[in-house]
Amino acid sequence: MRKKGVAALKLLFSALLLYLVFTRIPFSEVWTLLKASTVHLLLVALLFFVLSKTIAAFRLNRYFHQIGIPLSQASNLKLYLLGMFYNLFLPGGIGGDAYKGYLLHRTYGTPGKQLAAVLLLDRISGLFLLCLYSGMLLAWQSLPWMEPYRPWIGMALLGGLLVYWKAHQRLFPYLHPVFWPSLGYSALVQLAQLASVYFILQSLGIQENQLQYLLVFLLSSIVAVLPVTIGGIGSREVVFYYGARWLELQENTSVGVSMAFFFITALVSLCGILYHFRNPLLRT
Repeated sequence: MRKKGVAALKLLFSALLLYLVFTRIPFSEVWTLLKASTVHLLLVALLFFVLSKTIAAFRLNRYFHQIGIPLSQASNLKLYLLGMFYNLFLPGGIGGDAYKGYLLHRTYGTPGKQLAAVLLLDRISGLFLLCLYSGMLLAWQSLPWMEPYRPWIGMALLGGLLVYWKAHQRLFPYLHPVFWPSLGYSALVQLAQLASVYFILQSLGIQENQLQYLLVFLLSSIVAVLPVTIGGIGSREVVFYYGARWLELQENTSVGVSMAFFFITALVSLCGILYHFRNPLLRT
């Protein structure tokens, strides 16, 4: 009942956020924009999104190997896809990360504390790169009020990297050998997702202010990490809407980019339903 209650609250919050956005922007305008998109460019965006998730799965498997789980890349990809399906389509049941931890513990006998640490650090590594790229793009913007803060952004990013590195080393010494490889994978993951959004922009015919749209996407990805909505639905759209107003972009276009990215995410995540009915064999 508690899980169902939490899922219901997340669903309600997602609905409220979407209502907030679409009372300010007619949904028909956003839908008209999406229907006019160029299909083959959306397919390229889809390919880059798949690439980003494949690299993310490789990153997670580096952590698994470090704690003695010799999972093959093929089995890990299937398990990762199943986790995406659970996270987006079955929010009231077991979460994707929780199911991966349970299955690996049952199969290999790995302590739950180590599995929880691996799954947490995998998320934190991606989140740190989101913040890093967001700071870089923010410093790149030609905003008058930003001028005094540009040097401080660079210092904050370097300081954050140092703090993250020291905390990783101190709290998880048995995982520290994969710190830099994990960070490298995370950099590639976010670059592939930025490429995906770039091709979404191209498919919608957006040629101006592309860096601003990419910045808003990164900020929305940071907010979507917070477990307060279903798969980030609603929270992304709100960030895209207010980010567009902040950077003087077209609000309906910005929300259209967000929805196109969600449709791609949902399409890929839905493929994980295959392993919901047939559990992936965890081969070494």
